[in-house]
Amino acid sequence: MDIISQLQEEVNTIASIAFNTFGTLQRDAPPVQLSPNYPEPPPPNPVEDAANVSEQPKLLSAELVKAAKQFDALVAALPLSEGGEEAQLHRIAQLQGENDAIGQELQKQLEAAEKELRQVQELFGQAADNCFNLKKPD
Repeated sequence: MDIISQLQEEVNTIASIAFNTFGTLQRDAPPVQLSPNYPEPPPPNPVEDAANVSEQPKLLSAELVKAAKQFDALVAALPLSEGGEEAQLHRIAQLQGENDAIGQELQKQLEAAEKELRQVQELFGQAADNCFNLKKPD
């Protein structure tokens, strides 16, 4: 897997961890009265293990930090661009020129192959006609 794919995978991991962290915090948060105009919130649901509820955000945040560090390590592994933006633009123009030249060569080869295919089809048609003409009617 190339480094860009690894970076994308790590971004997806970070997003998933963040999503789960926020969901867990929201799920486990005690109800709060928003205004005195509203009735008292219902009592919180009994939690299976209060220690687990207090530990889970710590575990999720540690996992998030670990994923962020992994992302930073992948970013640090990216090759540095030499010569700055000007050199990159020059290299892109050079590669585009090479791509255009190869594209033209491929187009010429395609046209030659299509011409050869038409010739082969024409010769095949002539050969088939000759075979039919050699048969004597019954």
